Amino acid sequence: MAGFGGHGTVIVPWYATGFRAERFELALNEVAALALRYGASSYAVYRFRDDRYKFQQLATFERELDWERYWGGPEMVDFRRGHSSWYQVPVLYGWADLTASGTLLLAPAPAGNGDGDGRGGGLADGRGAGVRAPDLSP
Repeated sequence: MAGFGGHGTVIVPWYATGFRAERFELALNEVAALALRYGASSYAVYRFRDDRYKFQQLATFERELDWERYWGGPEMVDFRRGHSSWYQVPVLYGWADLTASGTLLLAPAPAGNGDGDGRGGGLADGRGAGVRAPDLSP
């Protein structure tokens, strides 16, 4: 795998085997969190709604070496070995670079704004300040 300059997110597709998806989810959630110990700035595990046996594990690392330490570390090796009958092999992960992101946050509106619903809304920047959503109308 080629190196990268700067942080990236590793995406690991997992596919649980028959009748093991519930237990696999719990075990994967636990071992995924350990990425933080190896230098990951974030991690996530997604389970697909249309195929409950399909999972994606994500972990964002600044350095590829930190990912390799996590993936080859005793916890992940033990996880893969101990749960090898719980998922299909091979497990082929890949690196991805974030090109866009956004979050919609609903925050309490200031008292007395007269809107009646008690909620404000809009986008928030990294400082928590509200910002206007871009006008996407033609």
